[in-house]
Amino acid sequence: MSTLILLRHFQSQWNLENRFTGWVDVPLSREGIRQVEKVAQKLSEIKINAIYTSPLIRNQDTILRIFEHLVEKYPIFIHFEGKMKKWGNFHEINKDYFPVYVSERLNERYYGDLQGLNKDMMIKKYGPEKVHLWRRGFDVKPPKGESLKETLARTMPLYTQYIEKDLKKGKTILVVASHNSLRSLVKHIEKIPDQGISKIEMLPGTITKYEFDTNLKLKNKEIL
Repeated sequence: MSTLILLRHFQSQWNLENRFTGWVDVPLSREGIRQVEKVAQKLSEIKINAIYTSPLIRNQDTILRIFEHLVEKYPIFIHFEGKMKKWGNFHEINKDYFPVYVSERLNERYYGDLQGLNKDMMIKKYGPEKVHLWRRGFDVKPPKGESLKETLARTMPLYTQYIEKDLKKGKTILVVASHNSLRSLVKHIEKIPDQGISKIEMLPGTITKYEFDTNLKLKNKEIL
């Protein structure tokens, strides 16, 4: 038996201001920070072996604030890409450290020209149906942005190469990431059809827990 926990980062400042965030590195809001203790309490009941996340500050800050409540160890952020992979070379994870693996593949969907713009204003300009497709559709791209299909294509190699490998060893893995990178994982895990994924919504601070058998067949899903 193995366990995968998906946690959407706590509310960011642009979540609060109802803006398209994408790859803009926006911090948590004060309200988001107030979510920490409640979520950490739920996670404290689970023995987590490793964490995967993205380099976006709202995801990493979520992890650091949880660690203030969760475990006595401190996290070592291990990067998969760029100079941080080469120059931040470190492999010795001992009893004092907790591994947090970092990859841009878990970044939010790239929203292109919409990044920084208010969602309600875009609805007034383009209409609710088009904006809904940009936000929740599978293969529709926002202007100069990235579709969920493309987001899924970049998250899956990380999932199959690293996360599934850990799950096959019976580990409990926590993924702390952004809305659409998590929605892409949910689509894969639950085998949701392309048209059905538009109904999937994960609010900031949402915890989704999956349990698998030894063959990684999904046995149970729970929203904590």
